[in-house]
Amino acid sequence: MDASVLMLVAASTAFVGTHFLLSHPLRAPLVGALGERGFAGVYSLVAFATLGWVIVAFRAATPGPLLWNGWADTPWLVASVLTVLAMALLLASLVGNPAMPEASMAGLATREARGVFRVTRHPMMMGIALWAVAHVIVAPSARVIVLAGAMALLALVGAHMQDRKKLALHADAWRAWCGRTAYWPHVGRLADLGWFWLAGLAAWIGVTWLHLWLSGIPAGLWRWWS
Repeated sequence: MDASVLMLVAASTAFVGTHFLLSHPLRAPLVGALGERGFAGVYSLVAFATLGWVIVAFRAATPGPLLWNGWADTPWLVASVLTVLAMALLLASLVGNPAMPEASMAGLATREARGVFRVTRHPMMMGIALWAVAHVIVAPSARVIVLAGAMALLALVGAHMQDRKKLALHADAWRAWCGRTAYWPHVGRLADLGWFWLAGLAAWIGVTWLHLWLSGIPAGLWRWWS
């Protein structure tokens, strides 16, 4: 493997690994030593530093050949649909999401799953994972696979670890919530996203325009209209 790609592997490992360590086994002792505010400062510093390393390493990594190519615009169309869905899930996850760190658990044991939570109880994490899959579909180079794989791992394992943490803190409520919701997205219930489909479409148009502006690489609609 190219040395520049190995550096990206190291940066991605540091980003994902420190996130898991600080979010779970090291959180309690660090909060005890530094307090909530001090811990938040350390967490943010480490997250931004390792993310910065990932960005620099990705840009420096040799793109290399694509593992597959061809099929005209089919990969872009598939990836576009997945990315719109990812944006819809991400936006919907910001409203009433009990998986968020400081979310209220009041009434969760009997709360009916509605909207995005009929699709998955981890909409933010699943949105990130879909974003990763979409990038591999359209640009299956070594550096993209490394970065996207790291983000997918962070999202999917992170969602599992969220479940474990919530079960430890709110056993009865979270167990009941898990019984009414799904870890993996329920494809047959995607219509329950409602107006978030439109919000996701609008966000996709904006984000893909920004992608073109920042990287010079057309994505989404701009692949055809740039």
